[in-house]
Amino acid sequence: MLEQALHVLKDVFGYDSFRGSQGAIIERVANGGDALVLMPTGGGKSLCYQVPGLLRGGLAVIVSPLIALMDDQVATLDELGVPAAALNSTLSAEQQRDLAVRLRQGEVKMLYLAPERLVQPRMLSFLQQLDIALFAIDEAHCVSQWGHDFRPEYMQLGQLAELFADVPRIALTATADKRTREEIVNRLQLHDAERFLSSFDRPNIFYRIVPKEQPRKQLLAFLGQRKGDAGIVYCLSRKKVDDIAAFLCEQGYSALPYHAGLPAEVRAYNQKRFLNEEGIVMVATVAFGMGIDKPNVRFVAHLDLPKSLEAYYQETGRAGRDGLPADAWMAYGLQDVLMLKQMMQNSEGDERHKRVEQHKLDAMLALCEETRCRRQAMLAYFDEELPQPCGHCDNCVDGVQTWDATEPARQALSAIYRTGQRYGVGHLVDVLLGKDNDKVRQAGHRQLAVFGVGKGQAEGEWRSLYRQLVARGLADIDLEGFGGLRLTETCRPLLRGETTLQLRRDAKPQVAARGAGGSPASQLVRAEEREQWEALRALRRRLAEEHGVPPYVIFPDSTLLEMLRSQPGNLADMGRVSGVGARKLERYGQAFLEVLAGTEAPQAPEPSDLRHELASLARAGMTPAQIAGQLKCSEKNVYALLAELIAGRQLALEQALDLPETLMVELQDAFLDGEGELPPVSEVQPLFAGRVAEGVLQCVRAALLAEFEL
Repeated sequence: MLEQALHVLKDVFGYDSFRGSQGAIIERVANGGDALVLMPTGGGKSLCYQVPGLLRGGLAVIVSPLIALMDDQVATLDELGVPAAALNSTLSAEQQRDLAVRLRQGEVKMLYLAPERLVQPRMLSFLQQLDIALFAIDEAHCVSQWGHDFRPEYMQLGQLAELFADVPRIALTATADKRTREEIVNRLQLHDAERFLSSFDRPNIFYRIVPKEQPRKQLLAFLGQRKGDAGIVYCLSRKKVDDIAAFLCEQGYSALPYHAGLPAEVRAYNQKRFLNEEGIVMVATVAFGMGIDKPNVRFVAHLDLPKSLEAYYQETGRAGRDGLPADAWMAYGLQDVLMLKQMMQNSEGDERHKRVEQHKLDAMLALCEETRCRRQAMLAYFDEELPQPCGHCDNCVDGVQTWDATEPARQALSAIYRTGQRYGVGHLVDVLLGKDNDKVRQAGHRQLAVFGVGKGQAEGEWRSLYRQLVARGLADIDLEGFGGLRLTETCRPLLRGETTLQLRRDAKPQVAARGAGGSPASQLVRAEEREQWEALRALRRRLAEEHGVPPYVIFPDSTLLEMLRSQPGNLADMGRVSGVGARKLERYGQAFLEVLAGTEAPQAPEPSDLRHELASLARAGMTPAQIAGQLKCSEKNVYALLAELIAGRQLALEQALDLPETLMVELQDAFLDGEGELPPVSEVQPLFAGRVAEGVLQCVRAALLAEFEL
């Protein structure tokens, strides 16, 4: 069986060997056994059910919680020549009937379904009439009521064990602690399933956490060496997402916002651009990410503290799914802790639940202030031991300086106590530094014994010290006292002189910025390879547009990189490149050989680069005609791209067009005259024949769509 599996792996998927426990899992399921698979993101979970699905007779049914994920997998399988389909709400009644006919005739090998659809009695009855090869339950942690991805329909999937007693089932997840694993086994009735637990470690990700000082400046320093790379920037609030996305656009990045407050069409449009274009930075709340299978996300940046280590692991795990170097960068400060604590206090749930949440936040804070290897600390949280420091995180690479903070900590705690345990860090630091300002005078704090005792330390050092005192539980934020600091029971031994305290010394900002740019993810391609690398990406982009799929479905970055390094000279050599299966070799092999040989005609610049340059020229005041001349493309193309940028809120209408106000009002009224949806440009155009270009109408309509969130 394993020999047949290897043949399928090479012929269909283009890979020579299985990774980790993939081979054992595939053999188990292909032979009819059940399996529970815990495998980190990017570990190759989909192959664990796709290969046995191809080896066994009949239809493989895959339960997936998100339409985006289903469509992505179906497109990928279609490119590989595997007949696959997704049955979801995007299909019309007629399309659903056609699919049912194809399924009855055995023309489909893999069917993707949402759990809500699968558990419907009609669907189960229909499947019982078919020859089923296996059931794969992806994102199986959604069965857990303790998790933030809980989906009640998953709890009904246990009935598959009774209705399809002889059909093997495989449940897969990337994030499940012991309790969640037991819940999956019990609720899905997988009592006889063999468990395959892979390491939580993602060795290709470089972790760096820095104290938040000037977050926008720090983010720009991090992004500076990553221009052209795809990445995600996570923020806690919707407003911050919008602000940071706009700021990055002003700084010359192709950045898009994503949060639950945006209209569904805008979210879908931005997600599609992120998947289909190179170098897009998605600025998002945690509403974005699950179901995003883009393998070449080169970085994940957090501008706010995640609420738990589970969330941090899951969000950073969206980087580097292709196994190539990737970066996880975070800036955090005391304000983040205050905001998360307020959110916790205002959330629904009993006191026990809130205590669990607090424990998770404490673990997240401990990772931020960790002086040992960050990877060792994170894996220990997930009950996994890493014997040696990883050598691939900021603490390992830069080293951590610690200092004896016993006396300054006592002074800092004393300042909290003597000022009445009701002031924030800013005021406490002013008191310690002996600042003679209005607030200190009005509070009568110039007379305190601690006034001015801290002049030996800089303001930044005191702020860092307070942040670490909170992280270690020696002081706490009083939410009822408007975010002031108060003492905890834990600080008593320190104040009484019974213990000492070692704290980490924050790296100087310039060191942090330089280190942030110096990890391997920013050096994926050497300078001398850059031109050929971009030519390969341009060809991939063009083929992706022709076939209507994201670029990584044609070939992932890891395959392009191997082409670049191995320089295949003919189709036989190309067939040996990892990720080039028989179907893709036949379809694309020759075209990529021509690029490598330098015989392919040069192509136009990447659309994402073009948009970026076009937006800059429009903001600089150039007219569409001038932009067309500058970029050597048609005016029609310029208007189409301007409309796209306006619809995506990356450009204001006034920046794109310089029209008299009366004409602008007339154009807007023409679109708004009817009721309901805005009319298409073709309906409005006759009213302005000879007066304004069709492209102007496109831009005005795009602005109205964005403004009214239609």
